[in-house]
Order: sequence, then structure tokens, then C-alpha cells
Amino acid sequence: MHEARNRTGGKPILAFAHDPSLTRGVYSDAALARLSAFCDIPNPRPVRSFEEAESRELLSKVNILATGWGCPRLDLAALRAMPKLTMVAHGAGTVKSFVSPAIYEAGIAVTNAVAANAVPVAEFTLACILLANKRVLFLRDLYRETRQGLQRHPVMESSLGNYRKTIGIVGASHIGRLVLDLLRPFDFAVLLADPYLSPDVAKDLGAKLVSLDDLLAQSDVVSLHAPALASTRHMIDARRLALLGDGTTFINTARGSLVDQDALTAELVSRRIDAVIDVTEPEVLPAASPLYDLPNVLLTPHIAGAVGMERERLGDMAVDEIERFVTGQPLRHAIDPALLEKIA
Repeated sequence: MHEARNRTGGKPILAFAHDPSLTRGVYSDAALARLSAFCDIPNPRPVRSFEEAESRELLSKVNILATGWGCPRLDLAALRAMPKLTMVAHGAGTVKSFVSPAIYEAGIAVTNAVAANAVPVAEFTLACILLANKRVLFLRDLYRETRQGLQRHPVMESSLGNYRKTIGIVGASHIGRLVLDLLRPFDFAVLLADPYLSPDVAKDLGAKLVSLDDLLAQSDVVSLHAPALASTRHMIDARRLALLGDGTTFINTARGSLVDQDALTAELVSRRIDAVIDVTEPEVLPAASPLYDLPNVLLTPHIAGAVGMERERLGDMAVDEIERFVTGQPLRHAIDPALLEKIA
């Protein structure tokens, strides 16, 4: 059992560690008030470096670290600066970029808000799937061009619409599973590709487990939700993109590194497929990229995840976990270090 209180028996001491320019809106006034009820927060100013002389005294006493985007690396040197640390609660998604194995080896509890960030991404994905099957981008442009009703246009008699369409989900991640759940009320055939799942588990999730190649070849809409790992880099390459049927919509709200950007651009320039692209490699495409202007592409600047008021859900989840830790309840979003190589 981790120590939930400081050694004097009072409330545990909490400090923040993140870049405030990146984390605006994560911890609302209400969330901070809740934290103050069961934690002592000597200085609400986020720590930007674990080597700062001015933060040394606070870090020497801290029991709980509330982290966010821009947190300095938590390694052995950071542990030495925080000998009383018992919990890291990350008010954002993955912790792989800054939490070193030394933290887990020290028995420190680590949680994140991946499940909270999954909600807006899944909602965004569902909206894109529904709009894609209605061919909204194409019909918007056609309506703008003709300035006439389209009821008798040939496209209206085609396979337009969502009824009985096949949706392919790549990856049963937090987000992938939530998307699968959101798809349940619709009359879709749902395919799932994930190398770590069994057919029975996929069935319980409301999908049929197939190979990635079969999913790409059979789906009307393909939505990518796999983690960014060495083994998944450019998993969607030119060969696999060629498997997509004409008119398929490809959605990527996961990571740009999962897709061969040049191969995807070539397919989209040909107008053979459509795409909703929220993440790219590089993260901001060069100004000359044709993806900015192609009519068959909805290109967005990484907005599927928590933005605006949605960020408060991240902070609320971190505060919930801290409260559970302080009161001795089981954590709901603790990270299992054994699974780090399989998750985002």
C-alpha cells in the first residue's frame, strides 16, 4: 500500500509539474478547490525543472505530483529530488515520453487521463464516420457549384448513407474501444484489426476480428486507433492504401507516424479515396502540401483530442485519482508498466 499522507500525519503535499502555456484550462477552479480539500498545495505554480533551486525545498517534501503536458523527465535524478514521492497523476494522455522505468521500480503509483482524452476523440471519430458516409464534403462542394437541389443527381441514387455500411476500426485502444461502443446503435457491420485480441473479445466489443489487410479491403470507412510504436510506424503504407476500395474514407485521429505520409498524399491527390486527417507527419505539414486544398480531404490541426472546455475532463480525472489514492481506494487508471510497450 502506498503512503497517502505525509510523515507528519497531515494532508499529503502536492506539487504541479507541467508547462502552463500548454495546459491552460486543465485544472478548473472547482478542481483546484477539490484538491485543496484533501491535499496541501504550498505553491500552485507549476515546477518547470526538477533542478530549480527555488523548487528544491518543495520537491524534498512533495508526496504527490500532478503532471501535464511539458512535464520535465521523471528519472532517477528527479527521484532523488523527491524522496517522499508516492504518486504521479498525469492530467493528460501518455506518460511514456517523460516517465522513466525508475519511477515504476521505486513503487510509485502512476496514473493518466487517457480515458478522459479518449472521449472527445471518439466523439469526433463518430461524427466523421457519419458525415463521411453521407459524402458531406463532396455534396457541399457540388451544391455550392450548382446552386440547385440535388435530389435527382445520380450521386443521390448511389451507395450514399450510413445504412449497412462497413466500418473498419484499427486498434482496440482506449479510443478504439470507445468508438466501437458509440457505433453499437447504428446499422453498421463493424470490423476490427488488433493483433492482441481474440475473436471472442472482438465479438464482445461489437466487432468481427479480421486481418488488417482484409479490413482495409472490405471497409467503407477505416478509422485508425493504434498506438505509436516502433512496430506500428508506417503500418499504413502504399501497399495497404492500395487495398482501400474506390470512395473509401480513411480517418486518422491517432498518430501521423502510423501512416506513410507520401503514400497517403499520392492516393488523395488521385482523388480515389477521401480522408479525414487530424494528425500528420510532420505534425504541421509544409505550406505547399496539397492536402490543405484537396476537396476530398478534411484536414484539421490535431483538434480531435481535448480542446477548450474538454480539457477540464482531464483535470477532473486526475483529481478523482488523487482523491482515491489519498483515501486508500483502488485507482481506476493506474498504469501497468508491463503493458507500456503495447499502449500509446
